[in-house]
Amino acid sequence: MYQKLIWGVYYGIFYNLPHSRFVPFTRALRVWYVSKVLKLMPYSKNSFLEYNVYLSNGKNVEIGADCQINENVFIQGAKIGNNVLIAPNVAILSNSHNHNNIEIPIRNQGESDPNPPIIEDDVWLGRNVVVMPGVVIGKGSIIGAGAVVTKSVVPYSVMGGVPAKLIKMRK
Repeated sequence: MYQKLIWGVYYGIFYNLPHSRFVPFTRALRVWYVSKVLKLMPYSKNSFLEYNVYLSNGKNVEIGADCQINENVFIQGAKIGNNVLIAPNVAILSNSHNHNNIEIPIRNQGESDPNPPIIEDDVWLGRNVVVMPGVVIGKGSIIGAGAVVTKSVVPYSVMGGVPAKLIKMRK
């Protein structure tokens, strides 16, 4: 009951607070609530959490220190490292629909078990990126706008496209 209440407060109030461009202190309020009440991230004045950030029920969500998460981000589940930048409209998925039996409608086959992706430290996910379940995005990588990450990414890679492919190495 208590868990439902604290999540209800997040989605009923903090999730919907205005963008910090209009009301600057709302970013700090969201960071405070997500760190101190939901306990999904350490508290830091350098963290950045905008409006409309979906965090599922928090069971498979862990966010590191000093992360910047912009508006309209969907995090179904993930382990996110420190100093990660997440641009607007990113989707980070941890499970999918089962679809192996063609005799049963997909919607009746249930969902796969959660397999949260791991986003290591100092990663930048560009606008509209989709991260699929189970992938690991290595430290210091950049994922270009609109990319769909279907396979794990080695550290310090610059990736782009659908599906995401290596563009160059940062080192």
